[in-house]
Amino acid sequence: MNTLPICRIRPAGPDDADALALVGAATFLESFAGVVDGAALVTHCLHQHSAGAYRAYFAKGAKAWLAQIEPGGAPVGYALSCAPELDHARPGDVELKRIYLLSRFQGTPIAGALMRAALDEAQGHARLLLGVKADNHRALAFYAKHGFTPIGTRRFDVGGKTYDDAVLARPL
Repeated sequence: MNTLPICRIRPAGPDDADALALVGAATFLESFAGVVDGAALVTHCLHQHSAGAYRAYFAKGAKAWLAQIEPGGAPVGYALSCAPELDHARPGDVELKRIYLLSRFQGTPIAGALMRAALDEAQGHARLLLGVKADNHRALAFYAKHGFTPIGTRRFDVGGKTYDDAVLARPL
């Protein structure tokens, strides 16, 4: 019998930078190994998923939520929102910079709980924006289920290699 994991979603802050970095690098590698150039993946994770990178987001006002699984409280996912870094942003927008969950926990209510935390925090803004690899069909379906629609594309740098991203928005 498969039971749902017991999970706690809580606000995260600079003291959680190590956990966010670990989960960020692990989920990025898990999702894109064999799809994205391996050396580029390593370079991207070392720079974009370092604890320092997360502390820098918090210093600029980012908000984050950490998913911890019981027993033990191990981190298994998170969401992070920040001021928009997308060219498609308009005044009043906010960006869901990352929403990552280890694959073992995908398909459980955890991803939806992380999305709800980000959506609740985004209330009062015009739109919630995000970028997602254009051929990441599972993620695109998840975002569509939560009311996101395409508004454009961008080129996304992963360790010196560029890939196509879809840019999505959800009115708030």
